Amino acid sequence: MKGALVIGAGPAGLMAAEEIARSGHPVTVAEAMPTPARKFLMAGKSGLNLTKDEPPEAFARHLMLGTGGYAPPDPAGYFYQNESAFGPAEVMEWAQGLGISLFTGSTGRVFPVGMKASPLLRAWLARLRGMGVELRTRWRWQGFEGDALNFDTPEGRQLLRPEVTVLALGGASWPRLGSDAAWLPWLAAKGVTIAELKPANMGLRVDWSDAMAQYFGQPVKGTALHAGGQSSRGEWVISKSGMEGGGIYALSAALRDGAEATLDLAPDMDAEAVQARFTKPRGKLSMGNWLRRAVGDPVKVALLLEWGKPFPDDPAGWAGRMKTLPIHHRGPMGLERAISSAGGIRLDALTENLELRALPGIFAAGEMLDWEAATGGYLLTHSLGTGRWAGRAAADYLASARL
Repeated sequence: MKGALVIGAGPAGLMAAEEIARSGHPVTVAEAMPTPARKFLMAGKSGLNLTKDEPPEAFARHLMLGTGGYAPPDPAGYFYQNESAFGPAEVMEWAQGLGISLFTGSTGRVFPVGMKASPLLRAWLARLRGMGVELRTRWRWQGFEGDALNFDTPEGRQLLRPEVTVLALGGASWPRLGSDAAWLPWLAAKGVTIAELKPANMGLRVDWSDAMAQYFGQPVKGTALHAGGQSSRGEWVISKSGMEGGGIYALSAALRDGAEATLDLAPDMDAEAVQARFTKPRGKLSMGNWLRRAVGDPVKVALLLEWGKPFPDDPAGWAGRMKTLPIHHRGPMGLERAISSAGGIRLDALTENLELRALPGIFAAGEMLDWEAATGGYLLTHSLGTGRWAGRAAADYLASARL
């Protein structure tokens, strides 16, 4: 097979294909699902958050490499090399180049004016077709067969031997949309070292009492979550399964790795001001009614009743509960519910150009790699950036091989 093969038609794979095609090489994209970029489209259902408009240094702090810690990466290291820089400004320029008008919200998050992912994807696929990129859907990679890549296709089994390959198969979150990590044992058998895949940007499982059922689906606003030395003021939702939403996802790595979590139900008030709310005697009021008078917000009252036992007997104790309410949960939700996954191909298994050391001529990009990023535009930007980087490196590989 002449030219390049990209396996996976998500954001990383399509970006890799675009870079290779721009260099003048023929590109085929093989996608297991009936249509491309299904997870990308799912992300756009609630408003496609493309990136976060902030300085590169601040943006970089939201990328966590697979080292077991939460320190920001070396700006000269993986994903931030000068020739491969792809941050908020580049994402916005790329989207606008597809004819997509953007706006920046009050928090710095960048969205298409129409909020949808589908117009951007349609424009992108049209541009790729115009560049000669061939998309083959329902082509499911089945691993290696000798020196060939084995595919199950509508036309039967196909063995391909491309000049260069980019793998962009995603991690293991939302497997029904295509990212099922079936690739893991095939690469491991070839000597590629892989870190365990774990949920990222996921909710917490909570066994709520029956009294909480009336609050399922309710947003929790005006609180601050604390875990692992980090804080989040983001909104979250009480769901039947537990706690979900951006406020939780921002701390998901620390929570997943065992950090204790507390909830501040009055983050804009100091302890003395909160204590003053509880100075009026309870009298004959039920605990719930007394708390509703002191706190006001029925959702916060429900959380106090759920997690506040043993109940304090003085105003100072209630202020402490309000400011540091312990969160009782059963750990993170699984990969099938996570927005993304951590773990994957270890960075020491790759060259600086994202080529697999054990498999020369095969590059990897996106969530297959051992890194994670927060939602809010960071995850998508980094996926696009690694696809761009791997695509450029694959194009250079092709050019060198032909010389």
